[in-house]
Amino acid sequence: MVPFLRSQTLKRISSVSPELCGADPVDVMCSPGSVGPGEDASVQYVYCRGAITELLKYGPTDLHAASKSPNPPKMLILVIPGNPGVVGFYKTYMWTLYQTFIRRYPVWAVSHAGHCMPPETYDMIEDASVTEKEDVFGLNGQIEHKLAFLRKHVPRDTNLLLIGHSIGCYIILEMMKRDPELKVVKVVMLFPTIERMACSPQGKVMTPVLCRLRYAFYLPIFLLSLLPERLKVSIVHLALRNFYAVDTSIIPAIVSLINVDCAANGMYMGSQEMRLVVERDNATVRQHLSKLIFYYGATDHWCPVQYYHDIRKDFPEGDIHLCERGIRHAFVLDAGEEMANMTAEWIFDD
Repeated sequence: MVPFLRSQTLKRISSVSPELCGADPVDVMCSPGSVGPGEDASVQYVYCRGAITELLKYGPTDLHAASKSPNPPKMLILVIPGNPGVVGFYKTYMWTLYQTFIRRYPVWAVSHAGHCMPPETYDMIEDASVTEKEDVFGLNGQIEHKLAFLRKHVPRDTNLLLIGHSIGCYIILEMMKRDPELKVVKVVMLFPTIERMACSPQGKVMTPVLCRLRYAFYLPIFLLSLLPERLKVSIVHLALRNFYAVDTSIIPAIVSLINVDCAANGMYMGSQEMRLVVERDNATVRQHLSKLIFYYGATDHWCPVQYYHDIRKDFPEGDIHLCERGIRHAFVLDAGEEMANMTAEWIFDD
């Protein structure tokens, strides 16, 4: 967003009445020290359904405690990532949202179970019998993992603004279907892989890789994981050399994926996506259509333009957009700030 448009968004936000925003009248302003996506970020590791989970938080880090304060936050903005589900990819996107909403609402992201490299004091799994029995690393397990996270870490009466990216959109639809009591006020679906994944151009390439050949990648990844951290960073920089204006805040997130457990869990989840994400859940989409905002990519090989035209045909009254800016499916690589500013515009245009 150009500076003028960003300033206009801030004016609109500050002029909206606290009652409409669902917040108590408070004086809010951006601190002058906010200079980058690392500012004010809190990274936490917890066990959820027995698996290590990374949390990235802007704003209050304990909503149960914050709910007892004089001016408790009335809404949580929660990001459900794509695959790999590493929250560090979304720093710029989340920080921009947090600033654009004048720090009025906490902005959190929850990783997928087992997609983050745990600190030395943690194991990947807390209880092997639980994670295996419930298949927490599979697609269904990841959906239940997000619901379990909300039950434990978010007060039940908290309004939710959910933002999904890629498979995160499918997870959100399932969350709303399985727990109708969630107080979801709005959902933003970014590059939504909610149907026919294996039939998409990228799916046709990746289905045999993820479903039959993924084990062949474990040894090379393990050998790379033995390299010094500095050399891993250099390899990542080399791999990204052809990308223009790459967001350097994602480098640590990419480096963290050079871990055989994280890679295996991500590819295992991906293999289930190819088999299970087939039919679009039109019943759930129709039920919550007034809350949903869809954003499809014009050159997205995971959810091609035909999928956009199909859902527009089925739901002509829906808030469904097609990208006109050339933003890639993996927008976190170089368009996190732009995507966050667009998100804010949609929400306040509603």
